[in-house]
Amino acid sequence: MDLTQGTQAYKQGRAKKMMLWFGIISMAMMFAGLTSAYVVSTKRPDWLTELQLPVTFIWSTLVIFLSSITFHFAIKAVKQNNHSLATSSLVATLLLSIGFIVLQFMSFNELLESGYFFTGSASSVTTSFLYLIVGSHLVHLLGGIIVLLVIIYNHFKQKYYAGQTLGLELGATYWHFVDALWIYLFLFLYFFR
Repeated sequence: MDLTQGTQAYKQGRAKKMMLWFGIISMAMMFAGLTSAYVVSTKRPDWLTELQLPVTFIWSTLVIFLSSITFHFAIKAVKQNNHSLATSSLVATLLLSIGFIVLQFMSFNELLESGYFFTGSASSVTTSFLYLIVGSHLVHLLGGIIVLLVIIYNHFKQKYYAGQTLGLELGATYWHFVDALWIYLFLFLYFFR
């Protein structure tokens, strides 16, 4: 197939998808580097092996997984021209993402109350890695929330409908990646000590 074939809109859509995948691959490489450094650092004599992850991390994992499901339903509803279901699904996704952030900060608070700090004399390399990995993910999730807000705005402007879902699908791809990334990070941090 000749890659120069197709309409201008098709070419632009293909370019946007390619740019998104370059970004996703870059983010995946960053987190692969962080988790690799984490693995190498576990050999240090000052590595904390008794550190227990807060229970709220488990709840936040469930919440972010549910947000991917609601986002999926939003796309399905748009493709079926069901505006009200799409609206409620997108709003549910936004509320779940806010719930995820609240649970993450509750986890940070629990860590601090247990005496595990990011920096300073009371910190350790273990806790610094934990805060860095979780904090980096939160930054990427905040980017996803900005995208979600733009999608909700465009949805209310009725820019998405069956056959016109590129922006919605690009946002969903990023959202599902960030969700899957958290599930990977949670399982990694939970099982690899």
